[in-house]
Amino acid sequence: MTLQQLKYVIAIADSGSVNSAAKNLYLSQPSLSSAVRELEEEIGFELFRRSNRGVTITAEGEEFLNYARQVCEQYALLEDRFVAGRSRKKFSVSTQHYTFAVNAFVEMVRQVGMEEYENLYSQEERAVIE
Repeated sequence: MTLQQLKYVIAIADSGSVNSAAKNLYLSQPSLSSAVRELEEEIGFELFRRSNRGVTITAEGEEFLNYARQVCEQYALLEDRFVAGRSRKKFSVSTQHYTFAVNAFVEMVRQVGMEEYENLYSQEERAVIE
């Protein structure tokens, strides 16, 4: 089982069709079908019921898909944090927890934006900012 196969299963489930998923993934339909069949053989059950109208996910496939989505989301978080995050800027502020300081920081974040900076603030601070 590979991460790529998990992404393929998610793409097929989201599009409802192997052909559509193959187009979205820039793959040939036979290559995509083959990758999914190999995965199904490895795990021992069918993920999709195939018909001329597209595919529907099986009950076992639905459970598998939930886990596959979690794995892919976790991978994206890892990649964002440790691969893409390397190019992110850091900005640190240290102060007593005075209301005026928090308000000033929140206002600065709203004006400047934090998209290009690592998010190192606490859950409470994040809730105030958002």
